[in-house]
Order: sequence, then C-alpha cells, then structure tokens
Amino acid sequence: MRDEPIELAAALAGFDQLWSPRIVTKVNDYDVRIAKVAGEHVWHTHDHTDEFFLVLDGELRIALRDGADEREVVLPPGAVFVVPRGVEHRPSSARGASILMFEPRHVQCRGPARAGPRPRGRHHRARPLTVSAPPGPAPPGPAGR
Repeated sequence: MRDEPIELAAALAGFDQLWSPRIVTKVNDYDVRIAKVAGEHVWHTHDHTDEFFLVLDGELRIALRDGADEREVVLPPGAVFVVPRGVEHRPSSARGASILMFEPRHVQCRGPARAGPRPRGRHHRARPLTVSAPPGPAPPGPAGR
C-alpha cells in the first residue's frame, strides 16, 4: 500500500495511450484508475457493477441506452457521474479529456463486436502505474523523536 501522496498530473504525464486506464491506487476491493480519452469508446455494459467517472480535465460525454431510452450526459472538469450497472454506455470526448474512475478489481466489460480498430486498453485491462512521490521535504517523523 502506498503511504505517499500521488500527484495525478504527474501520473497522467507518465503515459500517452488513449483509452488505456492506469491503476494509481487501490481502495478496499476497488481500483482507482486514471485515463486519457479522445474520440469514442465502444458501447458496453457492466453487468455486476456501477461505473464512477470524475473528469479531471477536458469534457467527457457519456451516451446512455437503457431499453428504448437514450440520452447523453455532458461532464465538464470537476463533474462526477455514475453509470448504473447494466446500462449500456459509450464515453466520448471530441477534444480529449483526463478522467478518474473507481471500479471493482477484475471488472469485465460486455460490448458488441465492432468492425475496425478497437480502442486499446479496455477497462478490465488496466495496468498498474508506477508514480514517484512528489518532490519536496520528507514528511515529519513521529512526535518525540
């Protein structure tokens, strides 16, 4: 377990791949993941879990289909949104965005087959990210030493 702060800007600067989430830390049985996104991801669902999105930079749009109902939510920087389990969704960003997600470990996507290239790094293939502690003074030791 990490015992040092993680600077998300530095972590995001450490990779360029789009739609390729990186695990920055873990909370209980959840991965905290960051990703850079641009263009459209594929329509997909998560049958057993909700999906949490926090937009760090840029704008993220999430198209949602639940039965015959279809709508789109627009998330500016600082906005959060939860896609309920079982709801088909397709994130996209015309100009690019950086996002943070909470997902249970080993989450699986279920999406239709699609012709042509697929975005790399589907959600369930998130990679651990090695992030150095931010520069600066060492944290103070225990009192009385």
